[in-house]
Amino acid sequence: MTVTAITSYAVSMSERPTIHRNQIAEARNVLGEVIARARFAGEPTILINRGKQAAVIVSYEDAATLWELRGYLEDLEGLDTPAAMQQARVLREALDVAKSRALDSS
Repeated sequence: MTVTAITSYAVSMSERPTIHRNQIAEARNVLGEVIARARFAGEPTILINRGKQAAVIVSYEDAATLWELRGYLEDLEGLDTPAAMQQARVLREALDVAKSRALDSS
């Protein structure tokens, strides 16, 4: 699998981003392009090591969003009110569904 040159980073926010897959050694050779795709086009790259998915390079904004959601979930789970417990359950289920869909599509 090779990485092609990036010519434009204009991506509509309503479109799902392209997800790229690269062997770690290949991605290392074009790391600047991989980072540019994640940063400017919102296109993550899944890094493959020995045939298995090892990691993902995403934009800082995407990573920060996930960190915020996890922190919000921890805060909700620390509260004992029925409303907070309901919100925590819904958010946990949404994160679990997203995770399982991501793993199923790989």
